[in-house]
Amino acid sequence: MKTFIKFGISSCLLGERVRWNSDHRLERSLTDTLGKFVEYVPACPKVECGFNIPREPFRLVGDPNSPRLITSRTKQDHTDRMIQWVHKRVRELEKEELSGFIFKSNSPTSGMERVKVYNETGISEKKGVGIFARGFMGHFPLLPVEEKGRLHDPKPRENFIERIFTLERWREGLGGKVSRGNLVDFHTKHKMLILSHSPHHHRVMGKLVAQAKDIALKVLYEQYQKLLMEAFRLRSTLKKNTNVLMHIVGYFRKQLSPDEKQALLEISDLYRQGSIPLIVPITLVNHYERKYDQPHLKEQYYLHPHSLELQLQNHA
Repeated sequence: MKTFIKFGISSCLLGERVRWNSDHRLERSLTDTLGKFVEYVPACPKVECGFNIPREPFRLVGDPNSPRLITSRTKQDHTDRMIQWVHKRVRELEKEELSGFIFKSNSPTSGMERVKVYNETGISEKKGVGIFARGFMGHFPLLPVEEKGRLHDPKPRENFIERIFTLERWREGLGGKVSRGNLVDFHTKHKMLILSHSPHHHRVMGKLVAQAKDIALKVLYEQYQKLLMEAFRLRSTLKKNTNVLMHIVGYFRKQLSPDEKQALLEISDLYRQGSIPLIVPITLVNHYERKYDQPHLKEQYYLHPHSLELQLQNHA
């Protein structure tokens, strides 16, 4: 995998003073941790659309499904101006080959969800989506996206990081050459990781790959990528990971001694109960994989994740 992954981000989260009051919303977890692995492509809808700093704040007004972008004090409507900029900006971002985007939460332009939308009486409901965020997600429906607020929660953050690196491996796995062989190879290496997110998608994708020779190559790739991104939107859980661990035990059924098998089952059960982090049974599995030379397990990304993904296993 290449050293840096390109990633879109709201400019204020990088410390740029682009907010309405000349302030920023620097998020050091993004610059100091994730920033070691990605190259950020900043975007600020209001500044890039031509609004000054400082400026009058904006708010969403009207129908939550199709709100207007209105200045909070003078009530000027800048919706059409912003939408025109969004259409232009998403086309520009196509050239960047982004692997995802991190939005500023609660923003009338960049909030992904639960943005305040005001009615004619000034009452607000948290039912809106920022105009830029809505346009971006509509234009890039398969890209992993998240917002700053949710990234403070370990579960959404971990799911987001896994989606990023899985998408990047998918892109790099093609190696510039679209072929059924490359797709089968990718699927083989990601079977257990997919299973840990969605047993349903694991079954559907397995059937799709089995029928690969009978499906037009372009259609095959489009269907597989859609299912892949759908699967990884679903979070892994104690139950799903325990299911994967039980599948792994099956690979060793003829090799493990009774004591080794018992140890693996006991460690897996402790994980299922939430008593130990996932990295503990994974470490034991990798020990057995090396000891008994299991070729199928050697190539599983579930057992051999990227260094940043590996940190995700250090929790119960």
